[in-house]
This record gives sequence, structure tokens and C-alpha cells, in this order.
Amino acid sequence: MAAGGSYSIVEYFGGDDGYRCGYCKHENGNFSNGMWSHTMTVQDYQDLIDRGWRRSGKYVYKPIMNKTCCPQYTIRCHALNFHPSKTHKKTLKRVNKFLSKGEMPVERCEEGHDGEPMNSVDEEDVRPPPEDPLKIDHSEIQDITTSLDTESSNSTPREDAAPASAEKTSNVTAKPGKGADPNRPLCRKAKDIRKEKRLQKEQLKQQEPVSSSPSPAPSKSSSNQPKSLEEFITEYLPNDPLHRLEVRLVPVSFEDPDFLASYKQSVALYARYQMTVHGDAPSECGESEFKRFLCDSPLEAETAPDGPDVGYGSFHQQYWLDGRIVAVGVLDILPSCVSSVYLYYHPDFSSLSLGTYSALREIAFTRQLQQQSPKLAYYYLGFYVYSCPKMRYKGQYRPSDLLCPETYAWVSIERCISRLEISAYSRLNENAQAGDALALKDLGRALVLHRRTVMPYAAYARKRKGSNDEKEVEQYASLVGQSCAERILLYRA
Repeated sequence: MAAGGSYSIVEYFGGDDGYRCGYCKHENGNFSNGMWSHTMTVQDYQDLIDRGWRRSGKYVYKPIMNKTCCPQYTIRCHALNFHPSKTHKKTLKRVNKFLSKGEMPVERCEEGHDGEPMNSVDEEDVRPPPEDPLKIDHSEIQDITTSLDTESSNSTPREDAAPASAEKTSNVTAKPGKGADPNRPLCRKAKDIRKEKRLQKEQLKQQEPVSSSPSPAPSKSSSNQPKSLEEFITEYLPNDPLHRLEVRLVPVSFEDPDFLASYKQSVALYARYQMTVHGDAPSECGESEFKRFLCDSPLEAETAPDGPDVGYGSFHQQYWLDGRIVAVGVLDILPSCVSSVYLYYHPDFSSLSLGTYSALREIAFTRQLQQQSPKLAYYYLGFYVYSCPKMRYKGQYRPSDLLCPETYAWVSIERCISRLEISAYSRLNENAQAGDALALKDLGRALVLHRRTVMPYAAYARKRKGSNDEKEVEQYASLVGQSCAERILLYRA
């Protein structure tokens, strides 16, 4: 169960019909399974995106990889080990040159495809989500999540609780100390001791560049180390630049004063971006569309003792230039990652490659959060679509992994490219014996919500003899996996 006794509540829609593909423009070649999420815990969503799901507003969907025309692979970047490429450095230098001297590039860099969202989720990429189909009153959800029916008391507790605490313990005990271990046997070989010390040094080096505190002056031994991403972001900026850029993080909440104060400006910027960059009609990018697409989120804001200070949930990272918003990155902060949802910006600044720039800032932000929450070490860029050349730029944020669509194991992107060159759809895991570790094993233990009562599906099936929804529930449970099926509440009319 999630913190505070809350549950995720979803309604499943299946995915039999094809719809228009936003990549190859095939009219009915894109296939995905979808569900409407009325509310969702950040851990449940973390587990879902690690099985290939993504959200667009409150609509959560999973491409049918072996059927859709343009297979979409979940991609994540190892933020702690990321080093900017030459092109990334050029982008940072270009922005800093503009900030310090006001020099605007004539043309934007081709790499990065800044006209595309950092996440491939666009309104034309997913089946249009229905309007809130259940119309469950918020107070009713609170009643459900705080006072449960006794039939749910025997449900399996959250399976990720023990591993999380175990990981936390291992992080503490494995932290390298100073000097040799006094308890080590005297018979150890000197070669093994040197190897262990070398590994300890490498672990410390991985921790140093992500520190948010000012770095000490480089010593002679460290002067040859490459500059960190954070150093490149601030490089060449004078103390009194011509333009002032401020990056603000605001929670997506109409109860937050900073979000409310900038809301109208954000809506106007979104509309201008959509009409100029994507060619949308004014009726397609009004306030209601903006709210539904980039403000409505199923994620409940959560905090945890070992979590980041800003908490978990959905946020807008606003880029303020000389007192006005010029770009907004929509982010989800989850237990293991920062997940990029969308980016929109002022078209007048397109030559600054703001898509690439914001991605680099978001990777740096992930590294900052990792200092507060050790598990939060990845930056998710949405979907990597190898069959669509303009979406391959996401693979340039390395080291990065792609999610195997059959085993849900992470595979280094370098090992995936040769397979994707042969076939747009590929089982990326090279281990032929590997399977889905969280595959559905017991449908009866999946939780459902029926008439304001939480119960295992087995109990629901006994009450609803003759019901013909077993096939649909089984499809849903196999897609979310056994552990999520035992935590997320599937609505049954």
C-alpha cells in the first residue's frame, strides 16, 4: 500500500483499434493499450513506466510493440555517469553566449530536433483520452482509500517495501571508508587490495560531480579530469550578464501560488508554441487542452523520509528570461527517476536549441535530486523510436538503456542498435531463457474496485457469477504485472 493508505484507481480500455501514428503518419497503424487513471501513486507509476507505460494527462498507455507501425522503446539515461557530447557543449556555449552578450544564433543546431517534445507523447501520438469516464467524486475516492472494506485486508502488502529498505541499507554499508579494513584477513593478496581501493576511488568520483555545493579548487591530481555537466552549464557566464535566466520548479497544483501566478502566461506560451511549431489551430491548443494535456495528472504529491526535498509528483520547470517565461519543461519526479513529459518554448528562441538545453538542465537537476535521494539516479526521455530518424536524437544522451519489450530488462543502447537496424521490433534482451520476472501468476489476487469496495478479483468473480470480463481483466493484469495488479485498483462497474 502506498504512503498514507492511498491507492491507484484505473479503468482499462484495451487496444483493439488502430489510430493515427504521429511518427510515420499512418492513419491506423499505431496500436496501444490504454487506461484512465483517476489517481496514482508515484511508485505505481514508476513501476508502470518500467514496463513500457507512459502518461498523457491522466491517460496512461502502453504501445503494442509487436503490432504498432513505429515501435516505441522506453529510454533512460544514467544521469550520474552522463558526460555532454561536443554538440551538447556547443548548445550550452550558444545559450551562455546569448545570456552574456545577447548574441542570437542565425540558425539553430540540427541535432536535438527541438521542435519535438523531449518525450514523444504528443496529442496526435496517442489515442484521444476520454473525458473522465467514471466521474468519481473526489470525496468518494478519499473514502475508498482511507476506510477499506474487510475483503481487501488479506491482499498482499506492497512488494517493493522490503527491497527498498534493503537497498537503502546496502547503500550505507557499502560506502567506502578511509584506510584499510581492520577486519580483513592478513592473507589477502596485495593485487586484490589495490583492486578494491581502485573501485572505491571510482565510486567516490561518481559521487563528486553531482554535489550541489561549490566544488573546491582542483588539485594537481584532479586537474586532468573532464569538466562536469554543471560546470559547462555555468561556463563563460559573467557575474553581470546582459540577460538573466532563472529556472524555477513549481508543482502542478492550482493550490500553489507560484503555479497560479504564472498560469495565464504558461497557457499563452503553450498556444504560441503549438501553433508555430506544430501548426495547430487555435481551437486545438486553448486553455482546456493545455489543462487536460499538461496540468491534469493522476500522480498524487508525496513526500518520503529518503525522498527529495521538493517531494514526488508532477511539476513544471519554468525558464524565466528577464522576467518572462520562455520555456517550460513538464516533469514527473518519481522514486527512481525524473521523467520528461513535454517541453514547449517561445518560437523566437528556437535557434538556441532549447530542447537540447532543457534536457541537459533536467539531467543536471536529476543529479541534484540524487544527492537527497540515492535511488533517484535516472533521467527518462520518454520513447526512443528507431524507425523514425528524427526521434533517434534521444540515444545521444549516454550512457542510456532501452527497455526490452518482452522481458522488461534494461539493455545498453549500444547493444540494441544492430538489432533495430534489422527489425523495427526486436526482443532486446540477448538472454533467450530470460522472461518477465513480474509476469502474471495469479489473476485472483488482482485488486478491483466494485461498488465502493476493494476486493481481490477472485472474490469479485464469485459475486459476479456469469460475468464475461475475465479475459479483459487478465489482459490488463498481464500488462501491468503481478505486483502492480495486486496494488492498483481496477474499476468494475
